Amino acid sequence: MWNQFFLLEEYSGNDHQYVGKLHSNMDRGEGNVKYVLTGDGAGSLFLIDEKSGDIHATKRLDREEKAMYTLNAKVLDRRTNLELEPDTEFNIKIHDINDNEPKFAKEIYFASVPEMSEVGTSVATVTANDADDETYGNSAKLVYSILQGQPYFSVDSENGTIKTALPGMDREVKENYQVVIQAKDMAGQMGGLSGTTTVSITLSDVNDSPPRFANHSFRVTAVESTEIGGAVGRIKADDPDVGRNAEMEYSIVGGHDTFDIITDQTTQEGVIIIKKALDYETKRDFEFRVEVKNTYLDSRFIHGLKFKDYATVKVTVEDVDEPPGFTRNPYIIEVHEDTAAGSFVGVVSARDPDADNKPVKYSIDRHTDLERLFNIDSVNGTITTLKALDREMSKWHNISVVATEINNPRQTTRVPVFIKVLDVNDNAPEFAMTYDTFVCENVKAGQLIQTISAVDTDEPLVGHKFVFSISATNPNFTVVDREDNTANILTRRGGFSRREMSLYFLPVVISDNDYPIQSSTSTLVVRVCACDSRGNMQTCNPEVLPFSDGLTTGALVAILLCVVILLTKYVHIYAPVITTLFCFA
Repeated sequence: MWNQFFLLEEYSGNDHQYVGKLHSNMDRGEGNVKYVLTGDGAGSLFLIDEKSGDIHATKRLDREEKAMYTLNAKVLDRRTNLELEPDTEFNIKIHDINDNEPKFAKEIYFASVPEMSEVGTSVATVTANDADDETYGNSAKLVYSILQGQPYFSVDSENGTIKTALPGMDREVKENYQVVIQAKDMAGQMGGLSGTTTVSITLSDVNDSPPRFANHSFRVTAVESTEIGGAVGRIKADDPDVGRNAEMEYSIVGGHDTFDIITDQTTQEGVIIIKKALDYETKRDFEFRVEVKNTYLDSRFIHGLKFKDYATVKVTVEDVDEPPGFTRNPYIIEVHEDTAAGSFVGVVSARDPDADNKPVKYSIDRHTDLERLFNIDSVNGTITTLKALDREMSKWHNISVVATEINNPRQTTRVPVFIKVLDVNDNAPEFAMTYDTFVCENVKAGQLIQTISAVDTDEPLVGHKFVFSISATNPNFTVVDREDNTANILTRRGGFSRREMSLYFLPVVISDNDYPIQSSTSTLVVRVCACDSRGNMQTCNPEVLPFSDGLTTGALVAILLCVVILLTKYVHIYAPVITTLFCFA
């Protein structure tokens, strides 16, 4: 029977290694039987003596390459080459020897465990592999041990699990550990093979350390010109933790009306900022208390520890050269029109807010006073007129006054000055429009021919009140004041004739009721027209008629002169007088 043969691997002898012997009960020792071998490695790796049936291995075998070979044996009649028995299959199994040491997948492993972990906390598991046969002997039975890393860590001898072995390991004291783990076969017995690996273990941070100020008193200097929201200084507390566990927030105990503190998330510093404008001349020193605490707390470590700290901050305000400041902004000043040049308008005042109160001079920005209507005293800020003001030309004048420190011309401040020109009754009322007035030839006495109104460029406080009148001796027309700033022109007679006179010039005197009273004479031109029985105008062109005895050359000249006077722009005040002399003398 030859179902299975066994052969040790890694044979180191000089001769072929004997495997075993095949024998058939058909073989009676007469030399008539021939043994033939086929299958895995037959004829090359395994040779058989065809007469005796002895099998030898020709080469050194490695179980880790191939653990078993399957072959077939034949028994033939040497003379006829006929099979004496059917083929028989058998195996050659390679017996393992301990020729492979345990191997880890990596030369170095990385692991972490929280600091302050309890003893026995699992850190990592590292396992090795042994290529030897696990089912045969102890060649692949591994035992783990720790060669370096005690007393901080231990390893489970069976599964390679690394655990903490020392309580209270503090990251702030020691953060990194190098642990060497050994795996040894043969169940750890003497003579077994071994392999090692290194495990780099890092203690991860937990929030077990509160923030602390190294110095519990800080001094900060702030320039008084710092804008609101600007930073004036930084303070820093120390926290040996890292990352989120080291994040802090700062606050002013009880708050403060002038300063605030915010946390710089990048540097974990407290940044002191301005909440209200500083004034060196008003208050120069401030003091307040700052609290710092962790943003995130770990409930496991707050017992018995005060996770807050306090420091005193003293702020000293530094003086800067500030520009002058006006007592008002803006200034609104009133002045009457027609005030003579050199008259007083008003006063502006500015002073240097600094402690030494440097002298200030005043000037007018001439870009805002192109007509040079005003002047200012450079010493006392008194504004006067350079020219008479006319409200009808401009009701407001907006100028800029500049205050400059005499010792430092770069320090300037400007303020708007709005000058309102108050009205003086210096303009007479006049017709509101040019009237196209006519009278019918067949008109009757007392007939309304025109309603007139007036305008006045002045602006009285209680509104306009105009009075209309004409010469009481005018035989043709009369005026009736309606007492609502309008008046009616009525005829004093009937029966006008274009033949006798086609145009009448009626001087109307218009007066206001302000002080001093102003009046003017405006001339109303009345045309004589032909009308129907209902008073509707038909034509106003006089017929071409020979001169009558009553219309002399002198009268025609007078009429023409009246027209010329009316067309003259700048003598309208005196024209009615001249017209009256020529037309009604």
